[in-house]
Amino acid sequence: MHLPVGKLKHDFLKQLLPSANAGTDVVVGPRLGEDAAVIALGDSYLVATCDPITFATEDIGWYVVCVNSNDIAAMGAVPKWLLVTLLLPAGATTAAMVRDIMAQLTAACAAFDIALCGGHTEVTPAVTQPVVVGQMNGVARKEALVTSADACAGDALILTKGLGVEATAIIARECTAQLHGKCDALFLEQARNYLMHPGISVLKEAQIAVATGGVHAMHDVTEGGVATAVHELAAAAELGVIVYSDKLLGSPLLYSEVTRTLCDMFELNPLGVISSGALLIASAPEKSEAICHALDTAGIRADIIGRLLPPEHGMCLKDSKGSQQPLPIFETDEIAKLFNQVAV
Repeated sequence: MHLPVGKLKHDFLKQLLPSANAGTDVVVGPRLGEDAAVIALGDSYLVATCDPITFATEDIGWYVVCVNSNDIAAMGAVPKWLLVTLLLPAGATTAAMVRDIMAQLTAACAAFDIALCGGHTEVTPAVTQPVVVGQMNGVARKEALVTSADACAGDALILTKGLGVEATAIIARECTAQLHGKCDALFLEQARNYLMHPGISVLKEAQIAVATGGVHAMHDVTEGGVATAVHELAAAAELGVIVYSDKLLGSPLLYSEVTRTLCDMFELNPLGVISSGALLIASAPEKSEAICHALDTAGIRADIIGRLLPPEHGMCLKDSKGSQQPLPIFETDEIAKLFNQVAV
């Protein structure tokens, strides 16, 4: 039986991960819900992650820098060094294409003060579109490290920017034929610009939240969307969670009209679309309003979308009328539906 497109199912992934770290210097090894590995390095921690870009083709260099640096930032660390593997399709790669991707990588690294240290480039029949894999390292002070496992029962759950930031940009950029004649040029340009505004980087909000204080855990929202990211964070901390659906689906603050229009058009569940640019923050309840205020002051949308609970409460979605249902999990990102229909 073939596995579905997307991340491996959580239960299957747990079977594959080692039960113990190979060395005592590995502080955080491969664990569900953690964004990066953490390795003891003298007085600091080396924080390391690896992420590919497989859905997007346009501005792929910008994507790879952002999604990898997001993983580092979500651990309370500063991203510093990037290695890149660039796989290019045989029979479809030009020198201009390669120069463009390298220019994107260089510009993104400069924007976030990250050093592009090396990597590998190859034209290969193994891929049908450019695939970029990033491996990024950063540094954290030992007292500044944040892990998903450190979330506590009673913590407020904050979400920044909202549902489907990355999905909005991808759809507008990769599904131009389907959108032609259905959306005006101004709308499409706004959706395309979600890559930069509000943007798929969470470096700024992670730094603001940590500086405000009270942050117990953070988690980068990627494939499987906000609902899956909440599952991952809660599972890492062995907790339950309640998420308020009206703070998500019913709020223009965290579910923009642009994203809503595109999700409705393609019949995608917004809770399960790829959402880089959104950051989950588990904070002490008495600090949650201060964190949201600090983010708002910096021009970053944020709201309290739920609360972490003891594990016996499970993971649920609660609407404004008080009714509850299990919080969905998306083992295949909703946006994958588009790529089963569209050649990109």
